[in-house]
Amino acid sequence: MMEHYDLLSIGGGSGGLAAAQRAAIHGARAAVIESGRLGGTCVNVGCVPKKVMWYAAQIAHVLEDAGGYGFDVAVHGHNWALLKERRDAYVARLNAIYERNLQRRDVNLYRGHASFVDAHTVRVGDRQMSADHIVIATGGKPRVPDIPGAQLGIVSDDFFQLEKCPDSVAVIGSGYIAVELAGMFAALGAEVRIYVRYDGVLRRFDPMLRSILTDELGHAGIDVVPDSRVAELAAADGGEISLLDTNHASLGVFDKVLWAIGRGPNSADLSLDKAGVAIREDGVVISDEMQNTNVAGVYAIGDVTGRAELTPVAIAAGRRLADRVIGGDADRKLDYDCIPTVVFSHPTIGTVGLTEPEAREKFGADVRIYESSYKPMYDQLSGREAQAAAKLVVTGAQERVVGCHVIGPGADEMLQGFAVAIKMGATKRDFDDTVAIHPTSAEEVVTLA
Repeated sequence: MMEHYDLLSIGGGSGGLAAAQRAAIHGARAAVIESGRLGGTCVNVGCVPKKVMWYAAQIAHVLEDAGGYGFDVAVHGHNWALLKERRDAYVARLNAIYERNLQRRDVNLYRGHASFVDAHTVRVGDRQMSADHIVIATGGKPRVPDIPGAQLGIVSDDFFQLEKCPDSVAVIGSGYIAVELAGMFAALGAEVRIYVRYDGVLRRFDPMLRSILTDELGHAGIDVVPDSRVAELAAADGGEISLLDTNHASLGVFDKVLWAIGRGPNSADLSLDKAGVAIREDGVVISDEMQNTNVAGVYAIGDVTGRAELTPVAIAAGRRLADRVIGGDADRKLDYDCIPTVVFSHPTIGTVGLTEPEAREKFGADVRIYESSYKPMYDQLSGREAQAAAKLVVTGAQERVVGCHVIGPGADEMLQGFAVAIKMGATKRDFDDTVAIHPTSAEEVVTLA
């Protein structure tokens, strides 16, 4: 007998788990299908293990700075293998917690690869199950270019399989994954160079953030090579890898080459054609603002939709979808405007809302900028030539804040509260009327003039 569910999530990552569990809370019979480890990209090869590695890199920096605070510290290397062992054990504990959470809410878990039989029926191995509501939440995967020798490089997933820190790394890409992993490699002992196709890193971020991060990467010994065209990877002597440009000239030889050129949707093996679900040419599942696909009762959330590829976005979209289709809240949906995000670079970046160029394009001359750059208090004694900055982008006679951008120590933690204020429509005067907490970096945002 075929099992039938009120809601079925294809994918046991952040979005799929959130949708199924919220549906169960509303009293629905729900299930999740997952072929890999529960938690998806975030828990297994993304946010969680990445943050562990960021902490390790941060500790390396603190050890370097300790002398400025009077400590006589001798560091005798770093045990990457031990860090990996402890990190992987932590991730395994999270996998088990996710499974227990499903059991606690009576959400059935099917292990295996899912494919559509029709719009309301899915096959997993030799089993079939149907559902009134099917959520496509299969996430994404790192892209690899179609060039000779590309397979010699690794992607971000492979970063977490490394047993030791390489001596030298070429990072190809300009986004947040590129700058984050480059910083971790460099802090833990590798010589790192970032190759970007255009004029620099983080092209979609505010120019102030891009400029300061580029300087800070340089201070960390990380070279950023702009306008580079990597056309081929080739095996070199001793197991190293040579980068070649379009003229077959060498761009350098490295122990490892990391592709960080973006991510694509995991949709190719779902037999979406049998359900009639429309996709873009690049495999993105097309969905509207309510997460509906073109097929009634079939939805898409998270990275497979190709927008705002962030774990909290997938979770929020999944919960709101379940609130709507199971909980009866007909207007419940995720607002994709003003989504805060953090880059775990060194130093960290926190950003929410419009960049300065975006605001000027949208509001024209009705935009005013408040910004400040400063040397963090921590680095007054560390000896580092560090720089931090904060910027508010405002518009209108009331100077409504439409963008907030911070780079420096603590930016990752301070942005959450400011994001709430901006989402609620705060003005520059609201910021000015908030008493500063001193001495902190966060006070810079409420004392800009």
